Parts: sequence; structure tokens; C-alpha cells
Amino acid sequence: MTGGSGTGQVAVIGAGMHPWGKWGKPFVAYAVAAAKAALGDAGVDWSDVDFIAGGETVRNGYGGYVAGSTIARSLGWNGARVATCYAACASGSAAVEAARTRILAGLSNVALVIGADTTPKGFLAPNAGDRWDDPDWLRFRLIGATNPAYFGLYARRRIDLYGASPADFAAVKVKNSKHGLHNPFARYRKEVAAEDVMASPVVADPLRLLDICATSDGAAAVVLASAEFANRLGVRDSVRIRAVSTVTPTFPNTIVDLPDIATDSAASVAPPAIGYRESIAAAAYEESGIGPEDLSLAEVYDLSTALELDWYEDIGLCARGEGEKLLHEGVTSIGGRVPVNPSGGLACFGEAVPAQAIAQVCEVTWQLRGQAGDRQVANAKVGLTINQGLFGHGSCVILSR
Repeated sequence: MTGGSGTGQVAVIGAGMHPWGKWGKPFVAYAVAAAKAALGDAGVDWSDVDFIAGGETVRNGYGGYVAGSTIARSLGWNGARVATCYAACASGSAAVEAARTRILAGLSNVALVIGADTTPKGFLAPNAGDRWDDPDWLRFRLIGATNPAYFGLYARRRIDLYGASPADFAAVKVKNSKHGLHNPFARYRKEVAAEDVMASPVVADPLRLLDICATSDGAAAVVLASAEFANRLGVRDSVRIRAVSTVTPTFPNTIVDLPDIATDSAASVAPPAIGYRESIAAAAYEESGIGPEDLSLAEVYDLSTALELDWYEDIGLCARGEGEKLLHEGVTSIGGRVPVNPSGGLACFGEAVPAQAIAQVCEVTWQLRGQAGDRQVANAKVGLTINQGLFGHGSCVILSR
């Protein structure tokens, strides 16, 4: 699949981050640092930005502080149009889509897309109180399914269907830790051996502590612009957004996701041709005219090591059940055919929910520009980012140079 219908009229002209970790600062402090880095990278002033889209900052797994106007105020009111987006882990992609759509509509020339967060200690959990109409609250209270439990269920499914093993899962962590060694924005920059993973405490069988990503503070920002604005700046051969996919599932969703704990209805309604997670990338491939065979790299959502293997198949790098083979052959390592998570992924960053989808776009942008240093993917031309937000939010961005 080549060429395609993507307009390619929106350019990524700036990218910036605040290093991820546990810093104990307000989320706005991280946001301002990332914004200034992205604006400096783009070579534009804050006063030139006519639209700002902020990923809403999370509190205990739920939308917390309004981000767009809060960050705009800290940068200095400039009269820009503003939006705040909450889609849990897909918040960053939703913000990218809001800015991209506004630019494509001719309503904006240059936009700042930003996400930043501080996270509570330990795993994300719901707020206190009864929320009987909230599926996320229900999955905690009715079946006790924390996020690690969800990750563990998916890992167990992979073992049952494809014969995967905890050693396979550990190999994902080993790979990503090697990649993250060379990323100055990563929280964990230490090479991890398979033995370390296998010796860490069990959290949600079969997953151990080092199979599951931590929570982190952090921020990421990108500056998007129309082709005309990029040309006026003298930006040549810019990275372009070819597609953004934010699709919902199609009824019936035959693989039950949490917090969607209702049973599927495939007994009475024919299931869709492809499942939900596959449909996220499929929609972006269709929009861009780019296929998995064209990818130079991918940033996927390794909330757990086992989930990364699922994403290999969901984005079409291999057939079902072949993720482990792809991993062990080195295809998804830097130097392989399609490196996955050259940034180190969430294994090395941890979760800063509103920022992570934007951080993925930052990494692909640097890779396509050839600015990724010792983690650079050779001759990178096309990159994909993908994750999944709560409540049926898809999240995929395809970029090319």
C-alpha cells in the first residue's frame, strides 16, 4: 500500500518534552517546559500560536484539571482559541486531532498540542464515592479489576491462545530497556535482564512488577502548522501527519475490554470483520494510504510487556500468534526491519496519561528527522503511534517525512 488519499497538509514543526519521573511539581510546570521546548524547536513565538489543545490532566484515573486554558494562562494570555480534551490514554491523540482538523479546515495556521501530568503513587485507581453509571468505577467495584488485573487477563489470554510464556513477556522488557538507555527524557535508563524480570514480585499472574509500566510525571508538546505557515517559516521536508484515527469499537465487540464489562452479542449479531484494536490502525491506514509494509518504526502502548506483543498483530506487522517470533528474530529491535518503541516505551517512561500519546508523536518526529541520537532508526521515513483510551477511544497517528 503506497501513495494514498492523505492530504499531508499538516506539518509537525516543533516537538518538546519535560523529562519523565516523579518530580513532585505542579503539572503546569512540566507543561510550560515542554511547550517552550516545542516552540523553540519550531522557531515560533507563543504569540504566533492561534490554537492550543491540552490533554486534560488526570486525577485517580479520571479527568482532573482543565489543561488548555490553564497552560495558556501560564504561557501568557494571547487570545488563542482553546480546547481541553479528555479520552484517558487517548487524550493526546484527541488533542492532536482537534488541532489538525482545525488547521485542515483553514481555521488555524499554527497550533500547540500539549499534555502534562502528575500521577499518584502506585497504580491508577478511581476516585472515592459511588458512580454506578460509570463503567470504569463498576469494573473496580464489581469484579475488582484493577489495571494490572486487566493486563494480566490479556497476558493469560495470549498464553492460552498462542502458547506465549512469561519468558517471552520478559524479552519485551529487555528490548525496551536497551532502547531507553539512549533516551534523555526516559525515567528508567537502566538495562534490564530477563532474569531481573522473572525475579521481580508477581503483581497479576502471570505478570510481574517489571512487566508492568509505572506511573510518572511528565509532559510532551508538539507544534502543528499548515503547509503555508511551514513554508513561510522556511521549513523544508517537514514531518507530516498523514492520518489520525480515533475510532470507537463496532457492535458487537467480541473481545470484552475493561471497563466495558458487558458480554458481547456475537450469538445474535454477526461480529465485525476485524476487532476493535485492529480497527484503530486500519482506519489510519485507510485514511493515509499507508500500510504496515511501509512502516519504518512504531511506538505502541506497552502498558504491559504482553500487550506489546498484541499490538504487533493489531497493527499488521505479523499474523495472529506470531508476535513472539517477530520479537525473538529481532525484527522489532533497533536495527531490525520495524523497530518498535525505540524511545523505550512506557517501560522506560511510565504513564503520564494526557502526555503519552503526544510523547509518541514527539519520538516519531525526531526519528523521521534523524534527530534521535544513539536510538536512531536508520533511514526512517514512516512512523506509526498507537494506543487505546478508556470508554472506546481509539488512538493512532501516522506520520511521514
